[in-house]
Amino acid sequence: MARIKGGLNAKKKHNRVLKLAKGYRGARSKEYRIAKQSVMRALASAYAGRKQKKRQFRSLWIARINAAARMNGLSYSQLMHGLKVANIDINRKMLAEMAVSDSTGFAALAEKAKQAIA
Repeated sequence: MARIKGGLNAKKKHNRVLKLAKGYRGARSKEYRIAKQSVMRALASAYAGRKQKKRQFRSLWIARINAAARMNGLSYSQLMHGLKVANIDINRKMLAEMAVSDSTGFAALAEKAKQAIA
């Protein structure tokens, strides 16, 4: 059986990593060994970033809801408790969207929440 050298597969693997490292500065985009480390770190950071994005959006929604709730005479926690007691199931993303674009609808929800906790 003839011996098969691994040059082609190694070249493919190197090119795959170097393609991912395109745009990096200096040796990070030119030398395989350094590019591999940079790409591995970048992919790990990208994975973590996708999780952090969800947290950041939730905190943004809460800040927007809190600001709108205070304009209607409630705190964020009072509003959320009132909505829960009134059996109004609406998620924070939609509440934040209402707070920004539909202030009258949000005010109506805030009134329902006030009545529920009173």
